[in-house]
Amino acid sequence: MSIASVYARIAELETALAPKAPPAPPATTQTSFAGALQGAVGAAPGAMLPPSVGGGGTGAGQAMLNAVRNEVGQAEQPPGSNDSPRIAQYRQATAGSGVGPWCAYFVSWAAREAGVPVGAQGEGHGSVDALYSWAQSAGKAIPAGPGVAPQPGDLIVWDEHIGIVESVGADGSIQTIEGNSSDQVSRRTHDASGDGAVGYVRLG
Repeated sequence: MSIASVYARIAELETALAPKAPPAPPATTQTSFAGALQGAVGAAPGAMLPPSVGGGGTGAGQAMLNAVRNEVGQAEQPPGSNDSPRIAQYRQATAGSGVGPWCAYFVSWAAREAGVPVGAQGEGHGSVDALYSWAQSAGKAIPAGPGVAPQPGDLIVWDEHIGIVESVGADGSIQTIEGNSSDQVSRRTHDASGDGAVGYVRLG
């Protein structure tokens, strides 16, 4: 994806989100937070986003989402091979990478595309453990736990798997875009705990 097409996509999203948002309710209770999310959805009927998307997230996180939304459906060729011409491009964001499980390659690629490469030297990581360890040492890791909710664009980390949070529903459910999920880039929905996520990584 070229920089020009990224800027064009950002302009489309800004245009779609241009209608006036309703006044935000007082943010004093869980209910008002849910109401604010629902209000944000109602304010952007033309946006090409899942219906549960609310606001929030960092600029880097939004840039990552802009990069990965068009990747949904990219699949291994042949299935089960951990490879395809496009997956080979994801691997290029990680120094010393080889054919293998590619969820961390995918998020390393997305972060590089967004201008916030992961790793101490921006080298990317092919290992989920190595990526989360780097995030912890860099102060970018957020351990999962009661009351912890991710933002759009955060990386969501499980034991040996990683994805990108696309949105958080009013009920706390977490919608993601994940590489190497059923042999392709897939959208998934998880419960408010992220179905046992160990933590999140917030870049930018």
